[in-house]
Amino acid sequence: MNVDARILQDRLISRLREFESAAGKPGRYVIAYSGGIDSTVLLHALVSVRSAGTAPIIAIHVDHGLHPRSSQWEKACRAQARELGVDYRSHKVVVSRDAGGGLEAAAREARYAILGSVMQPGDWLLSAHHETDQAETLLLNLLRGSSLTGLAGMGAIRKFSRGFLLRPLLGISGEAIREYAHANRLGWTDDPSNTDTAFDRNYLRQNVMPLLAARWPAAMARLRQSADLAAEASELLAELADLDISDSPSSGKLDIDALSRLSAARQRNVIRRAVQRCGLPAPPASRLYQAVHELLPAKEDAQPLVTWPGAEIRRYRKHLYILAPMAVGKTETAAILKPDSMLDLGIGQGKLSLEPVGKRAIESTLAQRGLELRYREGGEEITLPGRPHSRKLKKLLQEKGIVPWMRDRLPLLYDGDRLVAVADLWIAAECIGENGFLPKWSEGPDLY
Repeated sequence: MNVDARILQDRLISRLREFESAAGKPGRYVIAYSGGIDSTVLLHALVSVRSAGTAPIIAIHVDHGLHPRSSQWEKACRAQARELGVDYRSHKVVVSRDAGGGLEAAAREARYAILGSVMQPGDWLLSAHHETDQAETLLLNLLRGSSLTGLAGMGAIRKFSRGFLLRPLLGISGEAIREYAHANRLGWTDDPSNTDTAFDRNYLRQNVMPLLAARWPAAMARLRQSADLAAEASELLAELADLDISDSPSSGKLDIDALSRLSAARQRNVIRRAVQRCGLPAPPASRLYQAVHELLPAKEDAQPLVTWPGAEIRRYRKHLYILAPMAVGKTETAAILKPDSMLDLGIGQGKLSLEPVGKRAIESTLAQRGLELRYREGGEEITLPGRPHSRKLKKLLQEKGIVPWMRDRLPLLYDGDRLVAVADLWIAAECIGENGFLPKWSEGPDLY
């Protein structure tokens, strides 16, 4: 092995040790193994530096079925893994060529869905992205007008599924990867689609990067350094935003009075970070400006809305609410809730269950028979304990101060045509018995 190959192994060991301070000891090393030169080098180097007693290695190959020879590539990956003595699994996925976000994005989404599904608690998913990949990502994000977070490129470590996604080769040049492969006489698969300049990344790789490297030999390293600095600045902005968010009830419910005391730039920073903390897609810059200039100064009785794919921001009274889009509608098959079951109400809506309690609640025989999940259609009434007459549900929700957009999204539990319970808010008086069951709505959205 030559000196450069040994340097790559030493840097790999160093990065893996650094990751342990944030991610703890890995349960397993899960390699995203395409069979290309990058992932082949990562797998070989990891096997070479692994000592007895360390975490096991598993190579995961995802066959996207986008090339006639993909099955042959899979067989080559299987043979390489067998030669290296590591566990190997292959998964075939179907990628829609008509995906709205493009073929590359659809293939990436399908790949990461598979990789996430095989993760066990504490696993490390290792990806072979390196310095040149980081430089390409930075340039692509610059051309897209990305924020500072986008200019930070790919992070070296982040939480993923039930473990962590790590990129230990980000500081390694593409040239060093090739030198390692040749020094160790490795075989790999070259996907012809990597030369198709119809894809933006390939265009950069084939036409732009060679020109940059010819004029500025250290261009890749300098771009990677800029991404590192942008990541550091982004972390500082996130820390500032976290301090500002602490003045609000939660990330999903921002206090408008607290926001109004901040500069416009700081307001956008808070909203961007709050969206991230809620696990929702990052807002375009135009939506951040719209939120600051339209939602914050709106009248208290107004209900303005800012949306983008996968998220929305609403205002009600003195708060901004950051939400996943929620659609409520009838399903062909009625959802029945029983004490031994749990209903997933959909993205952002949480889960509903019936919990036994040693006090007066939903009468046991009703709960055991099963209650049907429905949503408001208008005109519902319920008689509350201690009240002689029924009340309109619409009026109760207004008096309770439930945010307007949730009033038609509250899960209602029915026994036939009789309204038994409204989420975990009210139970009909005639449906209450001793040692009954209480509705429990967990992980649901803010109602107030």
